[in-house]
Amino acid sequence: MSTKMEKLEKSQVKLEFEVSKEAFEAAIQQSYKKNIKQINVPGFRKGKAPRKIVEKMYGVEVFYDDAINFVFPDIYEAAIEEHKLDVVDRPEVDVKQFPEGDLNLVLTAVVTVKPEVKLGDIDDIEVTRPVHEVKEEDVDSELETMRQRNSRIISVEDRAAALGDTAVIDYEGFLDDVAFEGGKGEGHNLELGSGQFIPGFEEQIVGKNIGDEFDVNLSFPEEYHAEDLAGKAVVFKVALNAINSKEVPELDDEFAKDVSEFDTLDELKADILSKLKESADKKVEQEIENAVIDSVIAGMEVEIPDVMYDNRIMELIQDFDMRLSYQGMNVNKYLEYTGMDVEAFKGQFKEQAEKQVSGMLALEAVAAKEKIETSDEDVEAEFAKMAEQYKMEVDKIKGMVSADDLKKDIITNKTIKFLVEKAKVV
Repeated sequence: MSTKMEKLEKSQVKLEFEVSKEAFEAAIQQSYKKNIKQINVPGFRKGKAPRKIVEKMYGVEVFYDDAINFVFPDIYEAAIEEHKLDVVDRPEVDVKQFPEGDLNLVLTAVVTVKPEVKLGDIDDIEVTRPVHEVKEEDVDSELETMRQRNSRIISVEDRAAALGDTAVIDYEGFLDDVAFEGGKGEGHNLELGSGQFIPGFEEQIVGKNIGDEFDVNLSFPEEYHAEDLAGKAVVFKVALNAINSKEVPELDDEFAKDVSEFDTLDELKADILSKLKESADKKVEQEIENAVIDSVIAGMEVEIPDVMYDNRIMELIQDFDMRLSYQGMNVNKYLEYTGMDVEAFKGQFKEQAEKQVSGMLALEAVAAKEKIETSDEDVEAEFAKMAEQYKMEVDKIKGMVSADDLKKDIITNKTIKFLVEKAKVV
């Protein structure tokens, strides 16, 4: 087998493969053995007709598609390795010449590869150091979050519902005296003032008492995702079953002892302040790194194929779908709930994908130019670090994380460090 390569425009290459008649004949025979059991030929039991009879009846090309599928993967992978191509999309395969007489099978494959990057001047990068000041109100905000997290729910029976309470309700919605789909719930916990329900609903529960049954009259927003309800006036039949209120602990030394390892509120505040400053410092360093990478991207010349952006968008969507799964949802349910179409949803990830792909290509180009590499020892050390972080055995971590992917991450981090140390931060 021989392979030719031709560079095309827009980061594409064309590979041409010549497969000997003998090799293709073996693939056809393999295809025949795979498919004959499903083929009926008059005069023969199902699956027992000789190949020549099948080819005479259905044409000599009857087994060609499968045969090509048998021979192509190996020769394609060998060509990718031979020409050291970094492929970013599936190949478009075509048959240039079928075997006939003395002719061999000739296949072509057009494939998109990573584009060539021409770096700008990376020796004169200058970025401004951002400032993230930690203020006293930031500590107060963190303490308030801790208070809310450690609050307890108490049952209220001696007063009417108020904003901030959680009302336990049964409800059913009616449009023109007909119950509409999705408008019914029982034993629903609704925090009044949270904006969980459409505007006007929660406010009409305020002032009601346990056991009250009442109507909530309102109109759905004009832009509501369900078109049959958008802008329509409806009535909800509501029953208030219970009222729960949140009891928030006092900020004192006892609170500090309950929620931390500290004995006094002052010690807890000092610890929060220290952690907020540490977080602010990390944010500063991260923004410096991003600014340096942005400078490299701005200075480089590259024509990035759209498929690289599309692939990254799909990866981001898969990550988003995984996060939704932890909440008992998926992308399809999310689209249905928000009323968003698929293209608009994909568009939300476009800017992020473009930046990430550009950044990846920029860092890879810098690493190649500066010969930034890693070693097996670096990879093993990182595996050990991850095992310690996640309290797992190293072998289990290795089963979850690809060594090649980890090596790429290490090189990326080394490259970012190289660029930041080289840059002038003012």
